[in-house]
Amino acid sequence: MDIRPIFSTLRRHKTAAALIVIEIALACAIICNAIYLIDRRIDHMSRPSGTVENELLRIQMPGIDETADVDRKAGIQRDLAALRALPGVRHVAAVTQIPYGNSSSTSGVRLNADQRNNTLLASPYLGTEDLIDTFGLQLIAGRKFNPDEFVDMGDISREGGGVGVPAAIVNRAMAERLFPGEDAVGKQFYSWGNAPIRIVGVVETLALPNDSNGSVDSTMLFPIRDDSNGMNYVIRTDPSQRRQVLDAAVAALKQIDSNRVAVNADLMTDLREKYYREDRAMAMLLVVVCIALLVVTALGIVGLASFWVQQRNKQIGIRRALGATRTQILRYFQVENFLLATIGIVLGMLLAYGLNQLLMTRYELGRLPLMYLPIGAVVLWLLGQIAVYWPAKRAASVPPAVATRSI
Repeated sequence: MDIRPIFSTLRRHKTAAALIVIEIALACAIICNAIYLIDRRIDHMSRPSGTVENELLRIQMPGIDETADVDRKAGIQRDLAALRALPGVRHVAAVTQIPYGNSSSTSGVRLNADQRNNTLLASPYLGTEDLIDTFGLQLIAGRKFNPDEFVDMGDISREGGGVGVPAAIVNRAMAERLFPGEDAVGKQFYSWGNAPIRIVGVVETLALPNDSNGSVDSTMLFPIRDDSNGMNYVIRTDPSQRRQVLDAAVAALKQIDSNRVAVNADLMTDLREKYYREDRAMAMLLVVVCIALLVVTALGIVGLASFWVQQRNKQIGIRRALGATRTQILRYFQVENFLLATIGIVLGMLLAYGLNQLLMTRYELGRLPLMYLPIGAVVLWLLGQIAVYWPAKRAASVPPAVATRSI
């Protein structure tokens, strides 16, 4: 098809053509970045925790009063024994942090004792003997902690020399960052004080308690029984019994000490739901924005195309009288719209890149991958063809006698 007549016509209707081009360019710039943001949110919400979430529940209890008849360490063991005795409980452990928590503590990790700068930051999980089985973590190398490796927090010296952490199990991300291409089991690192910490096992995945710091993806488990305030009791049970076990566990702890009230009592799946609530809302908002923008763009193309068809009614009639078929008229308008859309998309890609640079500077957003540009282009090409189809079909249906009646 000869496109020279199309360009000739566009030069005579510069305003309408420019409006369509600008509208498509703006839509392309916004949609490309919006799709990227939606994909980032979905990827964030899809991260695995490494735990058997549908089998877990968490009870966060306040610390045991130091004036009570039992000290904190013995009190935690008493609580664990009571929870372990409940019907339906498979495993139970006390741990300082849990995935999808409100906060996350991190510790510097070094490969040498005299190293001044940290190799990386990692989030430590401190827990009791049954923690790995309670979380349902999958070991990919090494072993679990031995019973004689568990120590109390009071026995650990975090500053200077003294007793260090006896062993550690790290996640795959930490192992690969510390010892790329090597087996991390048996290797040592330094974190708390100057005593080396030996890696005895590697788990496939153990997510950060809170991943608001995107630069941190390393986690490590220490066989340390911590009796500090705000201890989390994590219970593993059958998915169908979680709610009943949760109620029974809260009642059991209340029966031990009526003055202690659970700070938080949740199913792990509910914690995940709450944790990603803002991400889900933002993704839905961006989807709505994209749909609204596409609808507005389509309506704009339909409106301008309809006006354009009306303005060129006589021209269409003359072409029909000279032998142009309906299919040729329809194809003419579709090619014309495709050319305008292509110009708008090229400009839109440049605008999308510029908008992404602004977001990177102001909001620390990552660079827009090039793959999102053709996605936006294809969407707008299809939208343009669909939107112009009905005005073009109406133009092709105009009888030559009607279109040329006033000539």
